[in-house]
Amino acid sequence: MTRTRIIGAGPAGLMAAETARAAGVDVDVYERMGSVGRKFLIAGKGGLNLTHSDPFERFVSRYRDRAGEIRAWLQAFDADALRAWARGLGVGTFVGTSGRVFPLDLKAAPLLRGWVRRLRASGVRFHVNHDWRGWDERGALRFVTDDGERVVDADAVVLACGGGSWPVLGSDGRWVAPLAARGVAIAPLQPSNCGFDVAWSAHFAARHAGDPVKPVVVECEDADGRVHRRQGEFVVSSHGIEGSLVYAYSALLRDTIAARGQATIRLDLAPGRDAERLARDLARPRGRRSASEHLRRTAGIDGVKAGLLYEVLGKDGVGDPATVAATLKALPLTLLRARPLEEAISTAGGVRFDALDAQLMLRDLPGVFCAGEMIDWEAPTGGYLLTACFASGRIAGAAAAGWCSRASSDTVST
Repeated sequence: MTRTRIIGAGPAGLMAAETARAAGVDVDVYERMGSVGRKFLIAGKGGLNLTHSDPFERFVSRYRDRAGEIRAWLQAFDADALRAWARGLGVGTFVGTSGRVFPLDLKAAPLLRGWVRRLRASGVRFHVNHDWRGWDERGALRFVTDDGERVVDADAVVLACGGGSWPVLGSDGRWVAPLAARGVAIAPLQPSNCGFDVAWSAHFAARHAGDPVKPVVVECEDADGRVHRRQGEFVVSSHGIEGSLVYAYSALLRDTIAARGQATIRLDLAPGRDAERLARDLARPRGRRSASEHLRRTAGIDGVKAGLLYEVLGKDGVGDPATVAATLKALPLTLLRARPLEEAISTAGGVRFDALDAQLMLRDLPGVFCAGEMIDWEAPTGGYLLTACFASGRIAGAAAAGWCSRASSDTVST
């Protein structure tokens, strides 16, 4: 039986293993960590967001510049197919109020356990604590294990090594070196779905780190001058801002910083009131109340929102109602840099699409396929990341099995 080796036991790697095994080839999965699916489990800790209920075209648009390439993946395995696949493992799903799709019990562990059991029962073999280090002079795969170096032959290889975020869970980006050494074109790894640094004052950072800002509207401008606005929430950290509303624009903001050295967003801290009404309310006589108490009573601004206002205007700048109102509706924040890659939820960059054929095989390394986050694409949180990882794993696994079958036929005919 021909041998397909899968390197990486996240969703993309496991789906490649399932697909290749279903096609009748011998499958071994190698994982650097001591157990499989660690990042998948952590991602589901607060409720596994498996996919999204967006209509297909809107779903595809979430992949921005890579929508054309990933459309082909999703045409073969979309959100509905992923939900049906989960049902096949006994895991029902539901659509949340945000349109995100979750398992009925909100947990990742039952799905992963059932999946691994099914893979083992089908004949897939797992090898943990195997750290892939490239190829030897014969073209065999090299692994560092607890018992020293191990060399493994393969008829086809699927690389599903993840990106470079959360290295403690296995995705450390060390696969870049052996691929680059073989001439594979790789876009630099960058943080995606990440926080950003802001030059807070020491007082503000100490007082408000960890505070959520909600409801709030974030407005930012892309490189083409288009203005984007979205309501939601984010969290102040000791170094800047993070959270769902920030992650939604992280690619745009990261690219703006790369082009201009920094990015400015504007916050509407009072989305339920217009500037004129705010100015009228703030112009009411203050009496003996403090400025902070007056803000709270007349505009509903207190806590971290008041802190942001003082951070921008200073204590002496909150006396003019029109200025305060205008600032509350468009408070500027300058973002200096994205947080480090190891803190990001996911990764941009990776193996370039022009280094791959339509079946995700490396053009310069026949029989070697790539899947998942190590390819040069990115997506916002909301189930889009996982869906594309699953879909790419199916394509790579099927293609690897096809490669093995052709190799076996050639051997027989010879």
